[in-house]
Amino acid sequence: MTFSVDVWLRGDDFAITAAIDRVEAAPRSWTDDDVEVVLEEMLRSMRRARYPGEPERAVALRGLSWIVNPFEGGGVVIAIEIALGAVVAGPFDIEQPVLEQMIARVLARPLAPPASTAVH
Repeated sequence: MTFSVDVWLRGDDFAITAAIDRVEAAPRSWTDDDVEVVLEEMLRSMRRARYPGEPERAVALRGLSWIVNPFEGGGVVIAIEIALGAVVAGPFDIEQPVLEQMIARVLARPLAPPASTAVH
């Protein structure tokens, strides 16, 4: 499944649209793991917009403000705001309360240990 994200970076007076295609399941079939990928890819799209061409980095789903809103054409959108800016993804064909519960569970998960304990 490919979905659009609209990215606005703080300090810019315009937004850009990007496509994400890392989730295969339809929204009504999403698991918490699928929602985690959606959120991570939304944040990565912001980083790619700010730092084009730089290597991907790990994403920690902490310190963000989010909301799920109905979309006027049907479905819902996910909006995330962080210090870097804001990103909106969707619309998705899934019930708002179901998606909100999944996002809340994903954000409550403990952080994974770092891939390396080396200090650089």
